Amino acid sequence: MRATPDVVPPSARLVVLVSGGGSNLAALLAAHGNPAWGARVVGVVSDRAGAGGLEIARAAGVATAVVAPADFPDREAWDRGMTQAVDVFDPAWVVTAGFMRILGAPFLDRFAGRIINTHPALLPSFPGAHGVRDALAYGVAVTGCTVHLVDAGVDTGPIVAQRAVDVRPDDDEASLHERIKTVERELLVDVVGRVAREGLTVIGRRARLG
Repeated sequence: MRATPDVVPPSARLVVLVSGGGSNLAALLAAHGNPAWGARVVGVVSDRAGAGGLEIARAAGVATAVVAPADFPDREAWDRGMTQAVDVFDPAWVVTAGFMRILGAPFLDRFAGRIINTHPALLPSFPGAHGVRDALAYGVAVTGCTVHLVDAGVDTGPIVAQRAVDVRPDDDEASLHERIKTVERELLVDVVGRVAREGLTVIGRRARLG
């Protein structure tokens, strides 16, 4: 594992965490080819050696690392390993893009206020792993997606941006989630670029771009 040479402005350096296919990562990589976007993915770290996102990163020439829980004696050691693996890339921001593990205290302390996540619901409603399913079960007419900062809770960090998605009468979980993911990718790319170009100010629970 080797970090990208330091030719990227410090405020633009991104590390992306992935566990799955990497559709959000692919959207970020498509954007980072444009210098006007303002950010650059310098590393991709996964908890799974078989994550599709790793292949997407390698095809784009981005350095990768795998930090698999099975390779560590306990959760605390894995948390330290994740922190060290990401720290190698000296990121300004960490983006969790379909990363399916909760980050522990060592990681949160090291990158406090600099971890960006997306969630397929309009927080604070329907947090957790089943936001789309829970919104459908509740019978809402409008749901959506949220980009927020990560803290020690489950989807409880300050909200940076949100977009709404209408729930159609014939929606099931799969169809609704697919439409949310399309909007989610667009919102994530927009927010990450603006954070890199304009900065982010957080006062209490209020997060403001610029």
